[in-house]
Amino acid sequence: MDVHEYQAKELLGSFGVPVPKGAVAFSPDQAVYAATELGGWSWAVKAQIHAGARGKAGGIKICKTYHEVREAAQELLGKRLVTHQTGPEGKPVQRVYIEAAEPFEKELYLGYVLDRKAERIRVIASQEGGMEIEEIAKNNPDAILQVIVEPAVGLQAFQARELAFQLGLSIKQAQSCVSTIMNAYRAFRDCDAQMLEINPLVVTKDDRVLALDAKMSFDDNALFRRHNVADMYDPSQQDPREAQAAEHNLNYIGLDGDIGCIVNGAGLAMATMDMIKHAGGEPANFLDVGGGASPDRIETAMKLVVSDANVKAILVNIFAGINRCDWVAKGVVQACGNLDIKVPLVVRLAGTNVEEGRKILEDSGLKLITADTLAEAAEKAVQACQGKLQAA
Repeated sequence: MDVHEYQAKELLGSFGVPVPKGAVAFSPDQAVYAATELGGWSWAVKAQIHAGARGKAGGIKICKTYHEVREAAQELLGKRLVTHQTGPEGKPVQRVYIEAAEPFEKELYLGYVLDRKAERIRVIASQEGGMEIEEIAKNNPDAILQVIVEPAVGLQAFQARELAFQLGLSIKQAQSCVSTIMNAYRAFRDCDAQMLEINPLVVTKDDRVLALDAKMSFDDNALFRRHNVADMYDPSQQDPREAQAAEHNLNYIGLDGDIGCIVNGAGLAMATMDMIKHAGGEPANFLDVGGGASPDRIETAMKLVVSDANVKAILVNIFAGINRCDWVAKGVVQACGNLDIKVPLVVRLAGTNVEEGRKILEDSGLKLITADTLAEAAEKAVQACQGKLQAA
């Protein structure tokens, strides 16, 4: 789960990471009021979306007057901001963050990521702040500093000091930076984060270190014990289908193809998408209905898939272990009775109660395309999508 910049800064601030003063606003009037409360002579008005590269896309505006703050908020609010990280559809801007703009002398990069290969937290830093880490790695890989954290002892102060001095900071600046590195690590660890990026981490003229921007992503599986983080969820930043799937505890990811997939198990779902591609088709989604799929759950999954206007055929591929094929068959029949499904439906069942499931489908009178193997099912789904195969 991702959060907005202002939410990430709220979390970091609670762990002692210095952040500029700021306030969130949902209207131009609130934006102006926030600027007056913050004081000063310059403010940054930042669009709040779950994506980076906002500055290049015009999502961050520096304002010198309250009138400029109002105009910036009016321009950004309600807009779909398109960056190279959002894709061409962009993301809706429903709130802006008003921040006191402070002059600074140096921009640094600081990031934390859960390295699954090393099974460790990796701390990444660079003197080239304000740039995307991918660009730094491509153009100047020697500028990237890295520390692997030993989980038994956590990040140590001497490691943070080494990073601070390698970043070219003075003794006074390094003292502030060490505190920031250690506190940011605590925020990452204690909030079950998967990624934390502070870019840029700036050094002010009076040698303070501030997190000028912040991006955080969290482990969905740990949200049950991090209620303060779970409450920050913003469904407007997700594909509406993915948000609806999350409400029903379905694992759904929308794709650009035209063959809808309803599968049990993430591994089988990946294999199903691979077989569709191998047969010359394009999957429209990844959808894992899980291990205990009831008829109602199958109907909900079917409803999600048919809500995608691009879907021209649906492939239901169930290999039942914990699941039961008769449950799935009842769900398919129930969904076809309650939903207006106008596209071909290919069903492949295998495993527990497979004969009962096939009989339910045969007795239903529905026009279905059935298959015995995954390869056959994928081939038939592609043919049905292309109009070369009709249901019997």
